[in-house]
Amino acid sequence: MQFWLLDRICSFEPGTELTAVKNVSLAEEYLSDHFPEFPVLPGVFMLEAATQASAWLVRLTENYAHSIVVLSEARAIKYASFVTPGHSLQISVKQTGGDERYVKIKFEGKVDGKLSVSGRLVLERYNLADADASQAALDERMIAHQRSTESLLTRGTNVGAVGVS
Repeated sequence: MQFWLLDRICSFEPGTELTAVKNVSLAEEYLSDHFPEFPVLPGVFMLEAATQASAWLVRLTENYAHSIVVLSEARAIKYASFVTPGHSLQISVKQTGGDERYVKIKFEGKVDGKLSVSGRLVLERYNLADADASQAALDERMIAHQRSTESLLTRGTNVGAVGVS
């Protein structure tokens, strides 16, 4: 099962920052168990939303140079308030450093301007063909899928791999 924890990419500045939104709806199945009488977006989903936003910053900045962008480390994660149905979590991610394999990110998630989650992430990026040349076609298919997903996440915005909002 794959969870899309971003509904829209709002702004993007290559190599610097990206903002995205996760809308929380009571219709989301996991809320029936988390928690039945007080439904809230699970903290791990807030972290995943920040990871996904960070991965989009990397993909868009590098024009999809890598098929794989994954969480390597999560540090100093702090949860400050709940995100309840009917609200939107705005995730802001900023690139703070990195090298040819890793990217360092600082992030904040806010609801109505109030901090809900913050922390630092390290993402690892690579292509499957780096370790096995026979996987190059799979890398290409994954990147094509990511490009089609970008068009859904940026629809109606001025955000794109070659532009800024």
